[in-house]
Amino acid sequence: MTDTEHPFPGSRSGSRLAAAWASLGGDPDLLTRVTAVERPGALPARLPVRETARACVGACALAAAELGARRAQSARPGRPPGSAVPAVRVDDGAVAAAFVSERHLLVDGRAPVSFAPLSRFWRTADGWVRTHANYPHHRARLLTALGTSDDPEAVAAVLAGRPAAEVEETVYAAGGLAVALRTPAEWAAHAQAAAVARRPLVERGRLDSAPARTLTPVGRDPLLPAVGLRVLDLTRVVAGPVATRTLALLGADVLRLDPPGLPELPDQHTDTGFGKRSALLDLAAGRDTFGELLAAADVVVTGYRPGALDRLGLCPEALAERRPGVVVAQLSAWGADGPWGGRRGFDSLVQAATGIAVSEGQAGRPGVLPAQALDHGTGYLLAAAVLRALTEQADEGGSRFVRTALARTAAWLLEENGPAGAPGGDRTAAAPGPAPSAPAPGAGADGSADDWLAETDSALGRLRYVRSPVSFAGGPRDWNRPPGPWGADPARWDAGSGR
Repeated sequence: MTDTEHPFPGSRSGSRLAAAWASLGGDPDLLTRVTAVERPGALPARLPVRETARACVGACALAAAELGARRAQSARPGRPPGSAVPAVRVDDGAVAAAFVSERHLLVDGRAPVSFAPLSRFWRTADGWVRTHANYPHHRARLLTALGTSDDPEAVAAVLAGRPAAEVEETVYAAGGLAVALRTPAEWAAHAQAAAVARRPLVERGRLDSAPARTLTPVGRDPLLPAVGLRVLDLTRVVAGPVATRTLALLGADVLRLDPPGLPELPDQHTDTGFGKRSALLDLAAGRDTFGELLAAADVVVTGYRPGALDRLGLCPEALAERRPGVVVAQLSAWGADGPWGGRRGFDSLVQAATGIAVSEGQAGRPGVLPAQALDHGTGYLLAAAVLRALTEQADEGGSRFVRTALARTAAWLLEENGPAGAPGGDRTAAAPGPAPSAPAPGAGADGSADDWLAETDSALGRLRYVRSPVSFAGGPRDWNRPPGPWGADPARWDAGSGR
């Protein structure tokens, strides 16, 4: 099959773009500005991963184009609605490469380390459990909960004699990360699934009656929708940093803040650190410094568990009271409420809990998506929500909040596919038919990932990386700075970066 280009709304995934755009509060007439290049070999899976990824990136690019047009003040009386918004083009090859950006990264020719030996699926007495132990503190808590050494064979022996649900609760109680494998039907019966289902794909709301945002005009070489805006990045791992990396591409001054003594995984920081600066700040001890940063911020993006920042007075309502007109973007694994609302989580764990791993499995073994699609897709949706909030502020004012969750994106991915996998309580069963093998990094059968790769020198070494898939006419093609060492920048804004 060959690649094809056509208007997005007319494609098979047009309904997914329309759903994402509607959840963002976007004008449906603007969907005609989007075209897609379909490459059938990209992101192969049983579930509609390619179509969902394309929709997430398309919605983000359209939100960027809309804000860019608004700031360029190019609309003229009498022109048809949306005619000033630049054309958006979404290429499956670019999307597929970006969704596995960590696999393409090279640092001085060295490939990154992905998952640690104890981050994997394990057989249990009644099925399977998925653990996450990439970070040293999570690894230590897992081993403490299991009462074993870090020898994988020893861990396997302990888990083989215990029920999956018991492992899930024991490890969670110890502060570690493990979830039992569930079918889609089993997850649908879980109280957390019900809590997630009550929420829209992207939550949006107004916090106060702050005056309308004044958007200063911008030029078109390139068109940078977020130039002059300051973003405080309080996120870690993948989804949140993907969102803020995208805002940095679009011109925002992004300052990532991390707590001292809790370093990010080096390769992960490199992959998601393009366009940003990275500083260390204890939010409790450094209240005054954070207050100074907040006073000049336009956007605050958080990836902490729901409620974790409330004790520091950093909930959306408190942030809006201290900084009227701010946009607060929140990301979580399991959603804002429900029995698992306060739990930690990662893409791989959400795949296991929600039934995705069963849907992609074969021969009684759980499978995985061809990319960390929940992380990347949710990250682009969160960036899109921020961009749309900024556009709405220019019309209506008000501090804003937006929220996304990996589990809600997972529910969207599973929609229209029915209860894939075996019914009932058989945790070892999997969906019938062949499962796709884990693909090598690339754009798919009809495109080369090389088309979307670039190289640059940096303080971390010579980097090979994937360019952003967010593309619209006249927009940026690359970030204005490479990533630097974790925590190496001062906790202050660049001079002259504000509006």
